[in-house]
Amino acid sequence: MRDQWNEPVIVLRLGDISDVGFDVPGRRKDGTVAGKRLVRRFFWNIGRGVAVVAVNIISPLFDGLGAGNPLKRQILVTGPANAMALDLLDSIRRAQGPWLVCSPSSLAVVDTGSTYIEPHDAPPPRILWQAREPQRPRIDFRKRTITWPDDSVFAFPLHSRPESQHLRTYFEPPDTIHWHGRPL
Repeated sequence: MRDQWNEPVIVLRLGDISDVGFDVPGRRKDGTVAGKRLVRRFFWNIGRGVAVVAVNIISPLFDGLGAGNPLKRQILVTGPANAMALDLLDSIRRAQGPWLVCSPSSLAVVDTGSTYIEPHDAPPPRILWQAREPQRPRIDFRKRTITWPDDSVFAFPLHSRPESQHLRTYFEPPDTIHWHGRPL
């Protein structure tokens, strides 16, 4: 992307996008379009209900493992009906290795595929979505949000703690000393 845009870039590995919650009219909490595929949805809900009952019965036996609530999603996408953010999220829903690539005037999501494949067997990276000025949404690295002109917001999850630390290097003075991840 640096060669294509002729600009310096920041690259961040995104976390699991498949479990993102939506608060957008016309979309279910899992991001699928409301009112579509009702039969498939019916059977999916039955299967999920059986799994939840099984987890709630078995989890007390493991006291302290904290199975959590598998029906609850962390809401990371908000906006009006037909939000502009949906274009990005719909295009990266099936990505196996999504990366957020940012430059001063451009933004893209690139999929590198599964991380369990040997590098020489891996498919070439694919650009799943990109936007350039003036259509580029606003990105706030401190809050980890991407905001579109229609006020739709995607709070992007990062893959791991090293990604958070990498991102933090762009915002803190170099002389800040860290002890266990907290500035002194």
